[in-house]
Amino acid sequence: MAIFVTGSTGYIGSYIVSGLLTGHREPLNLLVRAKSQQEARARLWQSLQLHYAFPEFLDRLSGRVRIFLGDLTSDHFGLDEQEYRDLVDSTDSLIHCAASLNRKSEKQCLNVNLRGSLEIIQLARRAQNHHGLRRYSHVSTVAVAGHRQDEIVQEDSAIDWNRSDYDPYARTKKFCEHMVAQLLPDVPRTIFRPAIVLGDSRRPETTQFDMVRAFHILAGLPVLPLRPTDRIDIVPADYVGKAIVTIHQKDHAAHGIYHLSSGAGSQTYRELTDALAAASGRSTPFYTPRLGKPFSSTIDWLARRSGKLSQAAWLLKVFWPYLVWNTAFDNSRVVAELGEAPAKFSTYAYPLLQFSRKNNFRYPAQPWPESTAKDATGSPRP
Repeated sequence: MAIFVTGSTGYIGSYIVSGLLTGHREPLNLLVRAKSQQEARARLWQSLQLHYAFPEFLDRLSGRVRIFLGDLTSDHFGLDEQEYRDLVDSTDSLIHCAASLNRKSEKQCLNVNLRGSLEIIQLARRAQNHHGLRRYSHVSTVAVAGHRQDEIVQEDSAIDWNRSDYDPYARTKKFCEHMVAQLLPDVPRTIFRPAIVLGDSRRPETTQFDMVRAFHILAGLPVLPLRPTDRIDIVPADYVGKAIVTIHQKDHAAHGIYHLSSGAGSQTYRELTDALAAASGRSTPFYTPRLGKPFSSTIDWLARRSGKLSQAAWLLKVFWPYLVWNTAFDNSRVVAELGEAPAKFSTYAYPLLQFSRKNNFRYPAQPWPESTAKDATGSPRP
């Protein structure tokens, strides 16, 4: 029996797949959007090379992974009848990580997050009815908490249907949690809500740059339109991946919902900028909170224009609500489960920025080696 994982070619998904392959023995069923097995393997290699060298990647892939070529938004993922039956029959548990992070497009979020999650829930329902499921794990987001200000939010009180949402991403993810609870009441299930996932505490490399770009822009400003004592809840990807894999594999999780966050340990902007200044030898910025509203209006105006400034403004416009809400998400549950708290962002922020700037905010990905004599299935390549 296998663990079915969606989002394996994404950033957090790569940590989940790597953690399962490295620390556990179960085979994996991976849903990958591709036209051929070789294209799917190449997409996985683009994601997993952050964790493996190519020969090890091939060994892991050929030994314990079955790739299903499909799309979240298609009925039965677009699989033929036999493939879908094989997927249902062989799936022992599910980790649904795939999602659209396009906060600008309600259409995209509705299509991928809602329709996609419903299709995953239907698979879980069929597997549960056929042979029973060990666990359904759903990767959500702390943004389901909606509009907040100056709070530390607990897991069980995060969702308040009377609160407004910041964007379509948060809105659809909130409703996805509701669907899981309503449609899988008899399945052991776990909801994971990551905070702002930014970098890896063990190394400077990353393949996800949107939030890094936003911090790069802010780090270059001599004056910041923020309150220096505001906290920002940032958690490293390695901690998020470890938490999801560890708790998903437990026979009995202590709770049904976990904030994967820094919680009360979230650092202030002053702490972060002091650490960056000490590491880079630059001066610390001035903080002028009264410029917050004019700054927000300016980035809104620039976002409607064209050019590089417009692209930078769009990034800040998308993330601005999460930068000024001064809200952290209690993480005592996951700390108790793992026996450790996440690394503080200040301890690895500067190397992350250095790597990102050096590589122009792109991961120096290696293509599928043309010299490889065999493909990932062990068959001779054409």
